Amino acid sequence: MSPARTIDIDRRADRSWADNAVRLIEADARRSADTHLLRVELPDWSRWTDADGTPGGVDLYLKDESTHPTGSLKHRLARSLFLYAICNGWITEGTTVIEASSGSTAVSEAYFAHLIGVPFLAVMTSSTSPAKTSLIEREGGRCHFVERPAQVYAEALRLEAELGGHFIDQFTMAERATDWRGNNNIAESIFAQMADEEYPIPTWIVVGAGTGGTSATLGRYLRYRRHPTWLAVVDPENSVFLPAYESGDGTLTSEIGSRIEGIGRPRVEPSFVSQVIDRMIGVPDTASIATARCVSERLGRRVGGSTGTNMWGALKLVSEMVGGRQSGSVVTLLCDPGERYSTTYFDDDWLAAQQLDLTAPTSVLDEFFATGRFTG
Repeated sequence: MSPARTIDIDRRADRSWADNAVRLIEADARRSADTHLLRVELPDWSRWTDADGTPGGVDLYLKDESTHPTGSLKHRLARSLFLYAICNGWITEGTTVIEASSGSTAVSEAYFAHLIGVPFLAVMTSSTSPAKTSLIEREGGRCHFVERPAQVYAEALRLEAELGGHFIDQFTMAERATDWRGNNNIAESIFAQMADEEYPIPTWIVVGAGTGGTSATLGRYLRYRRHPTWLAVVDPENSVFLPAYESGDGTLTSEIGSRIEGIGRPRVEPSFVSQVIDRMIGVPDTASIATARCVSERLGRRVGGSTGTNMWGALKLVSEMVGGRQSGSVVTLLCDPGERYSTTYFDDDWLAAQQLDLTAPTSVLDEFFATGRFTG
């Protein structure tokens, strides 16, 4: 009988790379500080005095996520995804990180991959615009193309196996990668910045859903901290999140993708936690775009279509609160800058080609700012 082998596998050296990667990401977060919370000025009808002389009113705020280094709300998600994967040992020195996305998440993930010195590969369809691919490449990432949208996920998994890489998979990992109890997540940040406002505990927080990670984080945090704040999720046309919420059927799919980039999905993503949402509001694409244009004019700088979707829902809730003489505050998100959409949402020729008429929603917005009534 041969003697038993003594096996001793020592992988402590792997920890030094992971420690440094986490340090780099945390240092980047400290340099970036926090995003601004903007108070949106509302007309005089938003303030009143009750019969007993008690003053009342409604305040509206925008959490400006466009000030992140990569210019969008997805910067937070990408940071969380990378920290989660590093601390789980899935991303190590030299690991190729793969994502199935051509949007803002891929831009932010390319940034963090470059920061910690690993390759990044974004899988997308060949029809993706050069403007999008250039943003990813500018951050140090590479783009890998497939012909059809249905091939994107399978190709990401194939590349993961072929390259020995890690498919970071935002749509599955978003809700679990973010520490919803705190650790400077977006919910904790909102409540800290609201602390000295007239109505510090928001009556409503309004967000859209792409992965579902942001709404999951907010909904869980509100319950964990026992805040009397309602969470409303707005959903654009051709997204299945709202029909799934209404029916309880998480298997719903759609053949048509959302026209509003960053939110809305043709399937119910694993990170979408419907149970923590208090209300869902469907928003027509014309309303999203008209509101993005309206908000851009009022802020003096352009905002994206998903911000328009958020604000349409937020204005509806403000109107309900004013009509019911319910004092409080509403907070929503400015997701990314509108300059990214100069050839789409802010281009009249593109609107005409898409057969989108903004007349009706623009009329709703005009009436809201004039009277406080919202008829949309």
